[in-house]
Amino acid sequence: MEGNGIEHRTVRANGINIHLAVKGEGPIILFLHGFPEFWYSWRHQLHAFASLGYRAVAPDLRGYGDSDAPADVNSYTYFHVVGDLIGVLDAIGADKVFVVGHDWGALIAWYLCLFRPDRVKALVNLSVAFPPRDAMNKPIDTFRAFYGDEYYICRFQGAIETELAEIGIDKVLKYALTSLPAAPFYLPKGKALREQIDIPITLPSWLSEDELKCYVTQYEKTGFTGSLNYYRNFDLGWELTASWTGSKVEVPTKFIVGDLDLTYNTPGFRESMNFDVMKKHVPLLEDVVVMKGVGHFLQEEKPDEINQHIHDFFHKF
Repeated sequence: MEGNGIEHRTVRANGINIHLAVKGEGPIILFLHGFPEFWYSWRHQLHAFASLGYRAVAPDLRGYGDSDAPADVNSYTYFHVVGDLIGVLDAIGADKVFVVGHDWGALIAWYLCLFRPDRVKALVNLSVAFPPRDAMNKPIDTFRAFYGDEYYICRFQGAIETELAEIGIDKVLKYALTSLPAAPFYLPKGKALREQIDIPITLPSWLSEDELKCYVTQYEKTGFTGSLNYYRNFDLGWELTASWTGSKVEVPTKFIVGDLDLTYNTPGFRESMNFDVMKKHVPLLEDVVVMKGVGHFLQEEKPDEINQHIHDFFHKF
């Protein structure tokens, strides 16, 4: 899968096996993927930053791709995943690295910077803004109150895997990667879910049939449970991070989102992406970029522009 000099290796980190895709030599950039992705969503960045004199490292997060997927649903908290990443950095001999995160990878990157700022030189995060901890309200209760039971994060709390498998992994991934709305995302129950997902879709120019097949082949091996377990730990993560209420991310940061991203078009989320609002919690924030005409998977939709944004920012350090 996607050769061209990409090295694949497995390291032991935090008691589990973590698969890495690596290319290049030089200062390390750690690329953290989201859902429903795996290392492959950074293929354009691996090649580009290797050519620019960096060592680009894209792990499969626990529960994804060729990394281990612990069976215990409670093994997917921020602490587990950040612990994996510290183990990865130790295994590859990296003291301090640049970090780029997208979607869940962005959320994990925020917590990596919150817990271990000593290991991060600078951060570029995509799509998901820093979520300051609400000391009074659990996340899932908040999501239900604002968006209802069919909001996708609320639906992921239950055993939705069976419903998705009945529709077909290929159709689910094709829909998720290409057809997310520029609005709050809902997953209705029963027949309506199939009618929403099982529709004719013409692939966009940025995703070929072969590239989609790479996603489908990987998820046919792993299923969705490991990746969905991240969503099932929102409340446990909230409980465990009580000591960090009011803490700030003290790492130089740039944030990028597309104006067609569902996160940017969900009430409550867009406000958190305002520069002045985010800077209260991320005091070393240097820039917020809203890309026009770009959806959720911006590192794949506009790789050249994203690469330029990342390079321009990290080059200063």
